Amino acid sequence: MSWVKELFSTEKPIIAMCHVRALPGDPYFDEEKGMDWVVERAREDFLALQEGGVDAVMFSNEFSLPYLTTVKPATTAAMARVIGELKKDIRIPFGVNMLWDPFASLDLAAATGACFVREVMSGVYAGDLGLWNTNTGEIVRHHRNLGLKGKVKLLFNIFPEAAAYLGDRDIVDIARSTNFNDKPDAILVSGLTAGESTDTQVLKKVKDALPDTPVFCNTGCKKETIETQLSIADGAVVGTTFKKDGKFDNFTDYNRVVDFMNTVKAFRK
Repeated sequence: MSWVKELFSTEKPIIAMCHVRALPGDPYFDEEKGMDWVVERAREDFLALQEGGVDAVMFSNEFSLPYLTTVKPATTAAMARVIGELKKDIRIPFGVNMLWDPFASLDLAAATGACFVREVMSGVYAGDLGLWNTNTGEIVRHHRNLGLKGKVKLLFNIFPEAAAYLGDRDIVDIARSTNFNDKPDAILVSGLTAGESTDTQVLKKVKDALPDTPVFCNTGCKKETIETQLSIADGAVVGTTFKKDGKFDNFTDYNRVVDFMNTVKAFRK
């Protein structure tokens, strides 16, 4: 697991989510405010996270609801503009996630210089998005063809929100076979939706099954629970709890970031 400390400069890193507002083509994009407003809101959120002491940031089109499994090119282009305009301010490692399209995520990583991508890259699911299929072989080949092998880490979300794995398979079996067949750089375990707590029992089962593979807690990390989660996981992805009043729709609250990271830093000593 040396790559985790090498990339994030710490054990048990906290990857903070910078949730970008709805973009052109999205149902809830605000045409009157336009892209300049989207960029500035992303800048404010990002700076609050970075100055608040997080170890890394992941930019995501979180407000492109309802999500697509094949993202429109306009959405990826808009995300590239956001990150491009923020690039001069970024002093910590950053990753990207185009929900829910691993190919678009890799395209965005190639365009912006991201260090990692998070996506659902294996398995077949049924859920709120309908029937949700993946093609890991094509995804990994796209990663290589873009020249990202060895440069961009692949974080596999094997327990996606709002969906269930088709087929009666235990999460441990899924984790083990995904690790063997797909060789992910890390495995992520999630709750039901963004902000919903990851089941620590499930997290422990996956980590126990994969002692040599980084396993991250992917949703629902809170100040009150992060020590328990980090006692099992090798890191955490954190979004909603950093927002004003801990509500998904709100903007990032710098003081909540500082408070959370002080708890994390005390735990890591």
